[in-house]
Amino acid sequence: MTVRVRFAPSPTGPLHIGGARSALFNWLFARKNGGTFIVRIEDTDLERSSRESERNILDSLKWLGLNWDEGIEIGGNCGPYRQTERLSMYCDYANKLIEEGFAYYCYCTEKELEEERKEQLKKGQMPKYSGRCRYLSEEDINEMKKSGRKPVVRFKVPDEGIICVNDIVRGKVEFECEGIGDFIIMKSDGIPTYNFAVVVDDHLMGITHVIRAEEHLSNTPRQILIYDALKWEVPVFAHISLILGPDRSKMSKRHGATSIEQYRQKGYLPEALVNFLALLGWSPGKEEEIFSTDELKQLFSLERVSKSPAVFDIEKLNWLNGYYIRNSDIDYITELCLPYLKKAGYVSDKATAGEIEKARKVVEATREYLSYLSEITEHAAMFYEDIELNEKAKEILSGEQVKQVLNTLKEKVSELGHLDEETAKKLLKDLTKTLGFGGKKVFMPVRVALTGQKSGPELYQIIDILGKDCLIKRLDRALEIV
Repeated sequence: MTVRVRFAPSPTGPLHIGGARSALFNWLFARKNGGTFIVRIEDTDLERSSRESERNILDSLKWLGLNWDEGIEIGGNCGPYRQTERLSMYCDYANKLIEEGFAYYCYCTEKELEEERKEQLKKGQMPKYSGRCRYLSEEDINEMKKSGRKPVVRFKVPDEGIICVNDIVRGKVEFECEGIGDFIIMKSDGIPTYNFAVVVDDHLMGITHVIRAEEHLSNTPRQILIYDALKWEVPVFAHISLILGPDRSKMSKRHGATSIEQYRQKGYLPEALVNFLALLGWSPGKEEEIFSTDELKQLFSLERVSKSPAVFDIEKLNWLNGYYIRNSDIDYITELCLPYLKKAGYVSDKATAGEIEKARKVVEATREYLSYLSEITEHAAMFYEDIELNEKAKEILSGEQVKQVLNTLKEKVSELGHLDEETAKKLLKDLTKTLGFGGKKVFMPVRVALTGQKSGPELYQIIDILGKDCLIKRLDRALEIV
């Protein structure tokens, strides 16, 4: 069997963490098995769907590197790949089900359905449609039409029986027909419901495996009934666990950013996010937690997807992202940091070669402190703005040796013709040798005088980035206090 899987988002908002994880698992499964990954758009929620949301979803998938083989934008043999462009197909299959006795027109009004629901609740019954329109006579139907009622199409669920879902993740799950009730497959405006459209689309697109969120498990028996009625082969199902917040409640905005776009804007790397999402509910069977995308493609299997909910741990994501920031090519990370530095006014919009080179050095010196790239401005400030010498800094500069240390450093800097990291290393070595003090008595006041901080990047990096003129200016300012 040639594997064909799909990611089919509704464009009613940006791509969220849960959707991205579902897309990733489908993509990894396709890549592992030499299959086809399809992206289609389920836009039958006409009021909430928008092309803006669709664009956000597609752009987010591309940013994560989840390229698709067939579907929206790139086409294929099973299009169209937008549900609103497939409406005639759903009508054809709905008519087929009506003709063969598996579905019928229902003329019940919202008011009548609500009254029926209240009555069932009153009796302690589980609310479900009673099926009363199953038995309408021709005369009844004509009366309904005359009164202007527009019907929906309902699927006729068997009164008895068990529907079995053989799920790769969940195992065997059984549902009783009795508790389902006849459900709507076509609304009165000719728009299909999710449960009907998804079956038609998955069949016509040759989907072999349906990998989706656990919340869709309850929809699956209805979909299997439609597959069986149309005499179509049922795909293999795999329902992946929910993603919970740290408090083990369902992931929501109160737990922080939820959309991929928000993480992108904050400065998370796509490769870090992919690595993190892969570990949400899937285990590689080994202790390592750092995996390249190529490694994930080789290791992924649905059999190692957990039934238990996955907990979204922002600290783990920050750790992973920091790892990728520290270990990625410096030019790549610098390029990603430039927009933040420009927004802060540290680098001009049309950056010069000199500005980019300085930014590169700043990123190299500070990236070990970053959990995400937007933090760069906080750590870069010392290289672009006047520093503040607070009371703690002044206390360090009050040492009896400090004036001699700073004056000696100023003299040595003034004598330099060229300054770079190697020169800075030699400068610091000569400084301690000349003064004869221990390293802490020399380096701590120098650090504070130059940055206003007690810790941070290597001193030789700071000296190189600040440059001769700025070094002398900051030393002079510190000497005014000593």
